[in-house]
Parts: sequence; C-alpha cells; structure tokens
Amino acid sequence: MSREPNTVFIGRKPAMNYVLAVITILSSGSKEVTLKARGRAITTAVDVAEITKRRFMESLSVSKIQLGTEQLEMQEGGTRAVSSIEITLTTEARPKEEAKATQEVPAPLPTEA
Repeated sequence: MSREPNTVFIGRKPAMNYVLAVITILSSGSKEVTLKARGRAITTAVDVAEITKRRFMESLSVSKIQLGTEQLEMQEGGTRAVSSIEITLTTEARPKEEAKATQEVPAPLPTEA
C-alpha cells in the first residue's frame, strides 16, 4: 500500500492492480480512498476511478478532484513542471432494502384497450 492511509499511488502497473487496491481498502471498512498520480499516470488514475465505480462498486462516487503542478528537480539541474491529480472516492452505505428496491425492474404500465 502506501505510507498515507487510504491512499493509492498510481504508477506504471496495469489499472486492474490499482482497482484491486481500491476495493481492498474500501472492503476493509474505510469509507474513503484517494488516488494520487503525476504526469502520464493521470490517465490511469482516471481509468481506475471509472472502472471501480462502473464495474465493481456502483455506490462509489467521486467526492473531490484536485489538480496541481509540482516542480521536480532534474538530475541535470534545473526544475521541471509535472501535472498531478488527486481523486477522492467515497462510498455511501445504503440500507439493503433500499439497494434491493433500486435494482427491481418496474412492472409495465397497463395498456388501454
């Protein structure tokens, strides 16, 4: 995991590795998880948030997105600007009866003859 609790740092691994990390954190009882990425990994962070939300945890929602720029020291000297993103995902625990009611298919309307 990471030094910061409930935080997943996105890097070069496949997106499903990070999706599993998010699901693990949320299933351990946490209500919130933060995805952090810089540079080219930003697209992977967005993919992880959407895959987790659409395929595995429909009650998950994006509560905060923070964009920024970090100045990194280069080995050759000087600095370089790198974009960064933090995506905070939260889960709303719904009662089982309410969740079941939203999954039911409504009956068709009667037709007039």
